[in-house]
Amino acid sequence: MPKYIPSLPFEDCFGSVGEKTYYHRNGVCYYKKRARPVFPGTMLQMEHQTVHLKAIAAWQSLDPSIQKEWNSCAVGVQSHRPPFDGKSGISGYNLFVSAYHGFARLGNEHIPVPAPWENFPVFVVDGVSVVGKEEGVLRLGFHILMPEDVEAGRHWLYTRVQLVKPGGGVRPGLMRNYLATTGCPAGESVVEVDVPDYVGTWDLDLPAYRVHCRYLLIDSRTGYRNTYRVAKYDIVP
Repeated sequence: MPKYIPSLPFEDCFGSVGEKTYYHRNGVCYYKKRARPVFPGTMLQMEHQTVHLKAIAAWQSLDPSIQKEWNSCAVGVQSHRPPFDGKSGISGYNLFVSAYHGFARLGNEHIPVPAPWENFPVFVVDGVSVVGKEEGVLRLGFHILMPEDVEAGRHWLYTRVQLVKPGGGVRPGLMRNYLATTGCPAGESVVEVDVPDYVGTWDLDLPAYRVHCRYLLIDSRTGYRNTYRVAKYDIVP
């Protein structure tokens, strides 16, 4: 794919404009012809779009004074989209919509109230294993280390997962979203994530898999999310 050559007034690009889509790979910006699929999307994609449209409508219904509070809360908050250079900020609208989506993913969809951004706790996920399998549901255990002084249960692990054959690569379009069954405790723990119909979802019935995942934390108090991380692990159901 062609590289994007920076020029004033645009040092970098991300997203679609006109007939081109700009994207990043290994820190380099490329562009390609914009896709215009006829397929309307899966049920999950359509549900996500519905939530997004409700978030937009909720923002438009806010009193201008509340929108101004959201703009104040967004000052200094870094964008979760590339380029991750510390220079890209977001608007109050972006922060509001992100919070709305965060609460929806927690099963608590509602109109959020303005809240200042708080840095997320420093945490580590250093492994994934199978902790159970029953009636077609694969229960994955994410071994996670949170600070000892973190508020237990406040932050929830949210992950996108794809199971592939051992050694297989990831296809982001085939990843599926899953929320942990409980909030993260303080200290070292195993946080469980249920993957229903794991065989049918990826049409694979194997004695071993490679699990590709993107994971992040959702703050159950504000609905905010941190930047996702990427990992892969080999598991045996």
